[in-house]
Amino acid sequence: MEKEDAIAALSALAQAARLDIFRLLVQAGPNGLAAGQIAERIGMPANTLSFHLNQLRHAGLLRCRRESRSLIYTAEFAAMNALLAYLTENCCQGDATACGLPAGAPETVCRDSAD
Repeated sequence: MEKEDAIAALSALAQAARLDIFRLLVQAGPNGLAAGQIAERIGMPANTLSFHLNQLRHAGLLRCRRESRSLIYTAEFAAMNALLAYLTENCCQGDATACGLPAGAPETVCRDSAD
């Protein structure tokens, strides 16, 4: 991950609603959720949700696909893992276990079904 990509991702996640949306989609896994389900669970009007989803997509943290009349959003797990790797690549002088991270972290943090 490039520094500019990390800044874009962190900027997108630095807003409470977007962080809530991203965490919800991470919990939903690779199947994702329809925009209406996200709005219902977060308690957000559709137009406001659309703005936040677009910000997360622009930062490379979400994917979107159409299923019939629904837009399904999923967390971009590769981007999330790349961000975690970028943030921890030099942790404790390269010894992630000294920082309390599991051996091999963050490469093994989260995998979607495509991995």
